[in-house]
Amino acid sequence: MLNRRHFRVKVMQTIYAMHQHQSDALDKEEKFLLQSIDQAQDLYLLILAIFTELRTKEKNYLALASKKHLATPQERNPSLKFVNNAFFSILDNHIAFQERLEKRKITNWKLNDDCILFILDEIKSGKAYAAYMGSTTSSFKQDIDFISEVFTNHIAPNEKLYDYLEDYKITWVDDIPVINTLISKQIKAIRSEIDTIELPDVFKDEDDKEFVRNLFRKTVLNELEFAKEYENKTPNWDTERIAELDTILLKMAICELLKFPSIPVKVTLNEYLEIAKEYSTPKSSIFINGILDNLVKEYQAANKIKKSGRGLL
Repeated sequence: MLNRRHFRVKVMQTIYAMHQHQSDALDKEEKFLLQSIDQAQDLYLLILAIFTELRTKEKNYLALASKKHLATPQERNPSLKFVNNAFFSILDNHIAFQERLEKRKITNWKLNDDCILFILDEIKSGKAYAAYMGSTTSSFKQDIDFISEVFTNHIAPNEKLYDYLEDYKITWVDDIPVINTLISKQIKAIRSEIDTIELPDVFKDEDDKEFVRNLFRKTVLNELEFAKEYENKTPNWDTERIAELDTILLKMAICELLKFPSIPVKVTLNEYLEIAKEYSTPKSSIFINGILDNLVKEYQAANKIKKSGRGLL
């Protein structure tokens, strides 16, 4: 579910938090790191469960409206096109999805339905809903296209939903775009009634999990050693004013260059430059690029970089 750049960001954030709290409890911090990654699974399930709750709320609304004393003909005999959308049925019949919701105790929307009602109102006031409900034709493709449009325009960018998720678990802030992108791709990939949603694990395999553990531990345990690698290579930068995130990213990058033989040098350089652009100061990527470029040249000249496999240098 999550890629290695995301894992690197999680490691960076955990090390930064350790510095801020002046913590040296390695086992405790590693446990927190792995938990923050695992909780991305809950975020995925929670966002996907929005569809189930949307259908439930609309069914309840239609049932109550039909029983009003002065119900209109349309209320007494409403269109069920929305609640009968094929995607809702796919989720309702998805046994593994239902079991995982129960196992991980994902009940947020049953306890906090105001967010669901807000999203439902937005959907029903939108152009896509009007076009979908007003169409005289019906097809599986039409159902999926509509759900895809709803997710893209009313769920993924919803500020009320984002605020709720951020308040509920701060570690989800960086996960939300990744999870939304995944769910959007999964919806668009559905082609027939027999298709389903594959529920991914946060780690692709055990190697990914070991990568996280090793990057975290090897960086933290060798921080002083890695800092010496670049401390005399910043003549144009005030050492005291170098952003702390930059020093953490440098140490992590040096750790990968020297202690991860299976990761290509170019991959390491590109990953940390991109992370710096997104998470640190405007000049951070320039600073980090200059330091790492010089270090790589020195390491290669001294034969300190030991990479295994073809094309890894």
